[in-house]
Amino acid sequence: MDTCLAPFALRTSQPAIEPIVATLSGTTRDTGFDLNQLLELGDYMETVAPKYRDYLAKNTMSVIDTGVLAHQVPGGMISNLVSQLTEAKALDRLAEVYKDVAITRRELGMPPLVTPTSQIVGVQSVLNVLFGRYKMVTNETKDLAYGLYGKTPTPVDTEVQKKILKGFKRGETPVTGRAADYLEPELEGARKKIGDLAKDDFDLLIYAIYPTTGEQFLKWKYGLEERPPQVMPKTLEDIRKEDKAMAAAIEQVCKTM
Repeated sequence: MDTCLAPFALRTSQPAIEPIVATLSGTTRDTGFDLNQLLELGDYMETVAPKYRDYLAKNTMSVIDTGVLAHQVPGGMISNLVSQLTEAKALDRLAEVYKDVAITRRELGMPPLVTPTSQIVGVQSVLNVLFGRYKMVTNETKDLAYGLYGKTPTPVDTEVQKKILKGFKRGETPVTGRAADYLEPELEGARKKIGDLAKDDFDLLIYAIYPTTGEQFLKWKYGLEERPPQVMPKTLEDIRKEDKAMAAAIEQVCKTM
């Protein structure tokens, strides 16, 4: 059985370990775990958790996403979907995206919902819901349908594949061989493009994998541009100030009622 600590489990992750350990304690299936130590670990995670609360979905009352049992979209993918829909002011359409993920994934050959293919499916599903099915197609989706992410577990839907690859710069006939055989070496080209901004091979890989966001990150990393407030990490002190301001605002509203 795959489990994790309650601060993670009670959202979109695996079931919480604590109630399972307590339930099986003293039985023939006793786990042998020390419940008090697990609770102590959970308490520690709760002390740092407020820094990350802005990454949590706030569109439902329940913190337990039982819908994951049906749509099976992993937590890391959900956070990105929520972020994308929030930016598009369309968070109310999240349920539609969940349904579309299952359809899009099946049409694209059932790629595993892990990075990077999970994000390819997720982004395409958001575009499908907002603009119509495959009215807008990402380059990554085209590469996947073309065969550059390797052979998918099941065949890509042929009609969808034709629609996606229509006018594709690499060609409209998908490849069936080893994906790497169809790709030109890119690292040296990336090295020339990024120039002195990449100080080592780690920087070069960041840029090679994420050309746009990677270059922006490196500019922030080396102080060439100031990081905007929205990408700055929050501290626990920031959270305390937010809570204090919120409490003061609520108190003021109560006085005027």
